[in-house]
Parts: sequence; C-alpha cells; structure tokens
Amino acid sequence: MGATAMANNSYSGVKNPAGEANHDGEFGCSLKELRALMELRGAEGINKVQECYGDVNGLCSRLKSSPVDGLTGQPADIDKRKAEFGQNFIPPKKPKTFLQLVWEALQDVTLIILEVAAIVSLGLSFYHPPDTTDAAGGVEDEGEAHAGWIEGAAILLSVICVVLVTAFNDWSKEKQFRGLQSRIEQEQKFTVVRSGQVIQIPVAEIVVGDIAQIKYGDLLPADGILIQGNDLKIDESSLTGESDHVKKTQEKDPMLLSGTHVMEGSGKMLVTAVGVNSQTGIIFTLLGAGDDEEDDEDDDEKKKEKEKKKEKKNKKQDGSVENRKKAKAQDGAAMEMQPLNSDEGAEREEKRKANLPKKEKSVLQGKLTKLAVQIGKAGLVMSAITVIILVVLFAVDTFWLQELPWVKECTPIYIQFFVKFFIIGVTVLVVAVPEGLPLAVTISLAYSVKKMMKDNNLVRHLDACETMGNATAICSDKTGTLTMNRMTVVQAYIADKHYRRVPEPELVPSSIMDLLILGIGVNCAYTTKIMSPEKEGGLPRQVGNKTECALLGFALDLKRDYQAIRNEIPEERLYKVYTFNSVRKSMSTVLKNADGSFRMFSKGASEILLKKCYKILTASGEPKVFRPRDRDDMMKKVIEPMASEGLRTICLAYRDFPATDGEPDWDNETDILTSLTCMCVVGIEDPVRPEVPDAIRKCQRAGITVRMVTGDNINTARAIATKCGILQPGDEFLCLEGKEFNRRIRNEKGEIEQERIDKIWPKLRVLARSSPTDKHTLVKGIIDSTVIEQRQVVAVTGDGTNDGPALKKADVGFAMGIAGTDVAKEASDIILTDDNFSSIVKAVMWGRNVYDSISKFLQFQLTVNVVAVIVAFTGACITQDSPLKAVQMLWVNLIMDTFASLALATEPPTEALLLRKPYGRNKPLISRTMMKNILGHGVYQLTIIFTLLFAGERMFDIDSGRNTPLHAPPTEHYTIVFNTFVMMQLFNEINARKIHGERNVFEGIFNNLIFCSIVFGTFIIQIVIVQFGGKPFSCQGLTIDQWLWCIFLGFGCLLWGQVISSIPTSRLKFLKTAGHGTQKEEIPEEELDEMEDLDEIDHAERELRRGQILWFRGLNRIQTQMDVVSAFQSGTSFQGAVRRQPSSGSQHHDVTYVSSPSHVAFSTATAATASATVGCECVFP
Repeated sequence: MGATAMANNSYSGVKNPAGEANHDGEFGCSLKELRALMELRGAEGINKVQECYGDVNGLCSRLKSSPVDGLTGQPADIDKRKAEFGQNFIPPKKPKTFLQLVWEALQDVTLIILEVAAIVSLGLSFYHPPDTTDAAGGVEDEGEAHAGWIEGAAILLSVICVVLVTAFNDWSKEKQFRGLQSRIEQEQKFTVVRSGQVIQIPVAEIVVGDIAQIKYGDLLPADGILIQGNDLKIDESSLTGESDHVKKTQEKDPMLLSGTHVMEGSGKMLVTAVGVNSQTGIIFTLLGAGDDEEDDEDDDEKKKEKEKKKEKKNKKQDGSVENRKKAKAQDGAAMEMQPLNSDEGAEREEKRKANLPKKEKSVLQGKLTKLAVQIGKAGLVMSAITVIILVVLFAVDTFWLQELPWVKECTPIYIQFFVKFFIIGVTVLVVAVPEGLPLAVTISLAYSVKKMMKDNNLVRHLDACETMGNATAICSDKTGTLTMNRMTVVQAYIADKHYRRVPEPELVPSSIMDLLILGIGVNCAYTTKIMSPEKEGGLPRQVGNKTECALLGFALDLKRDYQAIRNEIPEERLYKVYTFNSVRKSMSTVLKNADGSFRMFSKGASEILLKKCYKILTASGEPKVFRPRDRDDMMKKVIEPMASEGLRTICLAYRDFPATDGEPDWDNETDILTSLTCMCVVGIEDPVRPEVPDAIRKCQRAGITVRMVTGDNINTARAIATKCGILQPGDEFLCLEGKEFNRRIRNEKGEIEQERIDKIWPKLRVLARSSPTDKHTLVKGIIDSTVIEQRQVVAVTGDGTNDGPALKKADVGFAMGIAGTDVAKEASDIILTDDNFSSIVKAVMWGRNVYDSISKFLQFQLTVNVVAVIVAFTGACITQDSPLKAVQMLWVNLIMDTFASLALATEPPTEALLLRKPYGRNKPLISRTMMKNILGHGVYQLTIIFTLLFAGERMFDIDSGRNTPLHAPPTEHYTIVFNTFVMMQLFNEINARKIHGERNVFEGIFNNLIFCSIVFGTFIIQIVIVQFGGKPFSCQGLTIDQWLWCIFLGFGCLLWGQVISSIPTSRLKFLKTAGHGTQKEEIPEEELDEMEDLDEIDHAERELRRGQILWFRGLNRIQTQMDVVSAFQSGTSFQGAVRRQPSSGSQHHDVTYVSSPSHVAFSTATAATASATVGCECVFP
C-alpha cells in the first residue's frame, strides 16, 4: 500500500531529531516527543512537524496510521498503542476511605462533648472514696456502685453507632455520585475512522494514531493535529482563558487540544496524545487528580519543563493578536487570564472549570439552613438553662438544706453528679439540634436522583432536582423536544409546481434531478447518513443532523442513490465548505470542476436563501429570472401554506463561478452567497410527539407556563404550538419573531430595558426565528423580573452549542441526551436521556416530591424535638433528673433523625402533586397546617408523658422512679415513660406522611416498602431494648399489660391526628409559619460573593455544622465565619467544618459570568488547598 512506501521514505528522508534513543523500534516517535510537540502552538507547531516529520502525513506514517483509512483496529495493535502511549483515561482522585469518613463524623462538636462527658463519667465511676455514705446525698449498695460505669460506656457505644451510621451515609452518597459520574462518562462516544469505516467508540477507547472526525458541538477527547478542516473554529477558553474562538487550519494552526469545544465547522484530526499525556491530563496530574502514572525519574524534570512551557505558552497567547479581538463577541464571555506560573495557573484553571457559575443558593437549602440554625440556637439556650437549674438545685439541696460540709474525699462524687447534669444538658442539645435535616435532604435528593434515572432524567447537579419543583416557567426548544426529531420531506416545489407529496421521479426534469441529487449528496455533512432499519419492517435509521437526513431521504424517495455521489467525490475533494451556524442559517459547499470553474451548492432557511436567489429553474430545466415580486408570490403561495401546516421549509440553490473570472475571494461571504439559482423548496415535517400535548396540559394545570423558543419560521412555530396545546384557539397570547422581540425590548440606544421585557414576557408564548442570544435575554428577563411578587423559576431546554449561556442562566438547564452537543450537556443541570418533553414533567413531579418529603420529615422531627426538649427540661427541673436518660435520648435521636429521614424521604411521588401551583421561593417550609399538626401532637404527647411521669406509679401500681439515687437500678416507671414516648413517635411517623391536612394517612403506605420496614424494624428493636436493654439503656422489662397500654397510648396519636385535622386552620390566626428562605438583602456582600464560588451541594450541611461550632463560640459571630464554608468545596461530607479550616491558600479570583458582555465580575474566594478545590470535580462535573 502507498502508506507503507511513504513510511519508508519518511524514515530515510527525514533526519531524526536527537531523541532517537527513545524510539522503541515499534513506532517512529516516542511519547515524550509527542508531548513536547503538543506543547507548541500555531507556527511553532507547524515548524516542528515539518522539521521532524515532513508533514502531517509523515507523522501519520510514523504512527502507522493512514489519514484516509485510519488504524486497522486490530485488538493487538490497539493494546500495543495503549501500552506505548497510555490510555485515554484520567484516573479520578481516590475516594475517601470509610475510616476517613468515620474520623470526619467524629469531629461533630456535640458528639465530642458527649464523648468527653462519657469518658469523665466512666473514670469517676471507678473511684471509691473511703467513707461517704451520708455526704453523697443518697444511699447505694455495693452492686450499684459497680454498675456506675455502664452509663458512660453506653453513651460511648451509642456515639459509635451514630458515627457509623453517618459515615455509612456519606460513603454511600459518595459511591452514588461516582456511579453517576461514570455513567455520564460511559455515555460519551466519539466518531473515528478505523480500516476505512466510520465508527463510534467510547471516548476511553481512543488511542494515539486514531483518525477522529470532529464536528460542531464536540468536546475534544484528546490532543491531535488537524488533517482536514472546513471552517473550523474552536473555543479554547477552558485551557487558555481566551474567550475568542480560534480559527484552526492546516496551514496556520493545526494544533487541537483536549477539553476544548468545537464551536463551528468540521474536520478530521490525528490523535497524538491521550489521557494523562494530553494537555487537560497534564493539568489534572499537576493538581494531583490523576495519580502520577509516569516514570518517576523524569517526573520532576517534566514538571519543570512543564512550567517553562506553560509560561512560554501563556506569553505566546497573549501575543497572538488575531485571537484577541477583545472579548466582546461572547455573551457571558470569560475574561482573559494573566499568565501564571504553572501550578497556580493549573489550579486556577481547574477551579474555573469546577466553578462554572452556579445559580444562587438552592431555595430549599436556604430555607432549611436558616431553620436549622434557629432551632439549634433555641436548643442551646434550653440545654444551658437545664444544666444551670440542675446544678443550682443540687447545690442548694445538698449544702444548704441538708447542711452537709464539702468533704475533700467526696469531691469525685460531687463531680460525678455535675458530670451527670452536664450529660443531661448535652443530651437535650443533641435532641434539639436537627442534624437529621441535612441527612433527610441528601437522602431524599439521592433517592430521587436514582429514581429519576428510570424516568430518563440524568441529574448532574443535585439541587436542580428540587429547584424543578418550584419551576414556574419552561422555555422549550421545538425540534426534538416537542417533536419526534424524525424529519421527512412531505411537500416540494420543483420546476414551477407545488407537489403536496414527494413527486414521482418521472415528473422531475432530468437536468434538475441530477443537479438536485448532486447538491444534496455533497452539501450535507458526510457524517449524516441513512442506515437500514434495526428491526425488519422498521423505519430507516437516521444518523447525524436530522434536517439533512430528511434531504437524503428525499433523494432516496426520488429513487436515486446519494452514496454513489459521495463515493465519487470523497470529502477530501470538497474545495471549500461553509458549515451551518446560527448566524448564517445556511450551509454551502464548493466543488472545483475540471475546467477550473467552480460550482457552489447551498441549502438553508427558505425566507433567507430566497432573498439571495436571482434565478429559478423552470419546468424545462432552464433558469429564469426571479424578481422580488415573484419571491413575494412564492412566499404567499408556497412557503406560508407549508409553514401553516407546521412544516419547516428549506430552499436548495446553486451558483456557478466561471473559470474566466478567476478564483473568487472565498472569505468575502456576502459576495459569494448572492445571485444564486433556486432549484427547489421542500417542506419537512417533524411530527409532534404523541405524549407531548398531555404533558403540556399537566404543566399548565400545575401552574407552569410553557413557552416555545425556536429557530423556525413563525408560521411553522405557531402551527406546532397549537398542535401541542401551548396556544389555545381564542387566547390572546403573543407569538413574536426574534427581530420584533428585540425591537420591542430595546430603547433608542439599543440597550435592553427590563421594563420593556416585563411588558412582553407574561403574554409571550412563542418566540420564533430566535437566536441563542434572544433565548438568553428572554430567560434572564423572566428571572430578573419583578412584575409578579414571586420570583419566576425558569427551566430551559437546549441542545446546541449556542444554547450554553441560556442553559447556564436558567435555574434548571435541561440538555438533550441524544441530539444534544457535548457543550450543551456540560452547561446543563439535567440531561434528558430520551430528549422527551414529558420527562420534564416527571422532573417537576420529583422536585415537588422532594420538597414535600422534607416538609413531612420536618413535621415529624419538630414534634419530637419540642416534646423531648420540654420533657427533659421540666423533668430535670422538677425531679433533678431527666426522665429520658442520655442513652435513651440518643436512641430517640437515631429514630427521629436517621431512620425517619430514610422513611419519609423515600415516599414515591403521585400525580396529585401536579394538581397544585408551585410553592415559589418565599413560601415557608412549615405551613400553618403543619404548625397546627406539630403543636397539636406536641400537646397530646406532653399531656400523656407528664401524666405518666407524675401519676404513672399510681395508675400501674408500681414503684415511683422519681428521686432515685445516682446509680440506682432502672425502674419500670421510667421505662413505661420512655416506651410510651417511642410508641407515640412511631405512630406519629404515620401521621407525618400527610402535610396538607388530608384525612387518610394510610393512603399508599404499602407502595413505600422502606417506610413499612423502618417502622416495623424500629418497633422490633424497641422491644429488644426495653426487655433486654437493662442497665445500659436504663430499662426494666415490662409485662404484656404494660406493653399494651404503651401501644394503646401511642395509637392515640392517630386518633388525635383526626381530631386535629378537623380543626380548620383558618380559625387559628395565632399560628405563625416558619422556615422562610433567606432574602438576598439579608446576606452580607462578602458572603454572597463567596457563595457564588461554592459548589452546588451541601449548603444546608455546611451551615448546620458551621452553626453548631459557632453556638459554642458565642452566637454573635455567626456572620463572620463564612471562611469555614469555602472548605466545603469538597462537597462530599457533612461532618466537618471544624476539621477543614482553610489554609491560608492563595487567593483566587474566580470568573463569574455576567449577562452583559461589556464587563466581567470578579469574586474572590479563599481557596482551601488545591485538593479541596478539585474535590468538587469528583462530585459533579
């Protein structure tokens, strides 16, 4: 074959550089050489290739690859390449081990206090003073004194339990994130040529030497050198911070880098570096994300080399004027980076990646955080008062009333009493602090995310799931989301005749037919094709751009074969290609004829191309003049009727450039794309998905406005919107075109004014012929609007590269999993794996469900909190001992926090959720109905508990448990109090399943197996604790009668619940709501800035922990402590603001996207060490 001959030439012909020693006879160049080559840019790169390899083909043959046929694809060859040049895989950071997570969980302040108290109590229990019976204020026999250690040990044991549960939750959460991550990665495929066949392989399978086809919207998976390109423009801002798109050509700058985005055009590249050796990989390695897999001896040398190169590279880039026509073009452009030395630069770039700006704090987490901190403060005050009262009472009683002297030998005994009081105080605090809240949120979100996978929603940012529940507006694309994205040509206007269905081939003049088929064949991307159906009798498969598929299908319907033309004119022979983009709205391909003349074929939106046509082919096959008057006729008679049936109209045209005129200036597009000759106009149908009208009806019923934003012509858009039910006949809603929309929202100076947008958006339902900027403007306008007192929460769907800014700006961005480009997926929060609008409705349902689950949990948790704290407090004050012992409290805490959050957070959603309006950002978490339930149940439970506490011994005819000495054995009396308390919680958990005042609390209870098994499991464990718990749990076994009474009193909760729901909430004016979101004004500026930089998860956890630490430092400093927060960028653990005080790491300026292109905002975040910064990478991209 020619390639081998070429290879031999290149071996003999080119003098090898000094690195010859590195070559392992296998390939003609080493890993190190290729890495060094990819460090160079532009002209330097070209010179190096020419100097070392002759040209790109020389490099191809060195790598034993063919620019046309690619690699052979034999497994042995592929493995050899992987061994020599590495795999296309960047090893992720090692996850935290279970022990690390346990250690983190142990750092919780309340737990530490308990541990210390328990250890002190343990130590003291082993001390026996010589003779202290009277001084100790209570008699204890020998056996009791020996059992004193049990309480301390039991507390330690229960602390260990809590820690293990927390660590396990964190661990499974991290595991889920990783699973999600790998799922996202596996779905990424890339097109390569192997042994002449174009195939799609997973990104990780790409090896050095592969020939990869790149096209608009791709995220490049490896470094490479351009072999052939059409109009290729790359966004390299992720590596260089340059926001302008860089034009890539074989002559000027053929270097393509991994992690950059193709913004326009298409082409082929030879892969030269993969995985840790690619530019992105090197940065990751420097950050320690990938464990260095390179040979250690030249590692440091490489790093030094890298730093030099990087500085050089940055200087180089600053110099390249061509790429820096100021960052005005891009809406939301990132600003240029100053060159930094390598480590910091890499760290910062990474950080930029990790922190693509996130929206303000998620609604729910804002509300929860505030609530948790408030409850915690109250708990702290209560526990402090409890301890003080206990100490004072004890002192007064012992030293004043009994007039006992302070005997030196008795000191340890007194200390033991004080330690006991302290433990009681801490236990009150433990019960009061709702550490189950962050857990409930996480469990609920993680559970929903898992289930949403089944509903075709791949959630990339956890909080998106819950934000969807508040959505008030959805701006949806038309193609592929509302329609099936299976396009077919159904009407055509050819040779002066309008055919209502595809004409028979005989009816079309052969001269027109030949031109038409040639034009369709070459002027559609060669990656687009029609394949035979997967199943017998199925529809043919459409691969690539669907509009082009429709045209290729049209050629097949005319009984002609487009593939024959492509075989005759391979892609390399196309002289020039102007690829489709949102500005041109057309695509053109130029062929050079044998006689030196050129012919250009164009296709594009009919109203745009027809303006550029000055001739049209007639029935005889001859062109005739096409005047503006004829054009208006055609618009009225052909294009509007097609569009009003919901068809997309495409015009196909051509132009000849005679050889006598010499070669035209191809860069002057306006001159090239004029005086065309129209061949035909086709009407393409994209049928509405059958399930969409119903889904849209559900949205409207749920109080969500659906708007359609499309690039199609306004008549087509209106027709489809009516079919979907976005427009109802007789409504007075607006349908605007992009131009008209812009005219209405801008003032005389051409600036966008919010007041003008506010006049339009409430009525706007369809925006047609819109540019990506219009979409962004609309979304921003709706979000910033203050016309309606509730801030609008907007979801947006997008599939194109240019939808990025709008997807980012929206509260929730949905990207299409099938038709979406990599760029859109990167910018999105949720990926719709089936591109279907009805999946968005499912997301709304899940989002609302998360909100309700949290409210259910809150209702339950707060009832327990109120009751437990009051019981412990009053009991301690009156009887000098808490009726609920520390260990029992910890068990109750475990039930109500961990188990209840599991049980209530995993309720599956029901259709009923779609019958109410969205909650909105300012609705309190705890509604008045819930407040009524909490207080109502609190009253019932307190009444029962206090009755049992002060009269229980008479009712059950048993010994009183009040005023027992320090280490007395557990009494039946207090065991009944504890048991009844737990039974009431269990039955109240069933009540908590409904929060809107519904009567039937059992409805759908068996659909939730987790709930049933947790309630049942808790019941069984409770029996074991009471009957066999003995001294550690301060329990005495109960009789069957006593058990039945406990269960009966617990069951009373359900009956009492019915009484409560009979009281109309409207009568109870005194009830207040709680848990409002933080308003933006309440947050200090610096905090807001920092919040911008934080990754999206764990707001609630962060504040909760932060809060806990701070209560111990004095409540007034809460505002100043935001530093701790930045430590949470590792985003994967609850417990641990203490541990990770940020190091005095470098200050990073982070780029936040701003909607207007004229300025760019900085926000400063103290970055916790690099590792924490990258930490968020492993949670979500």
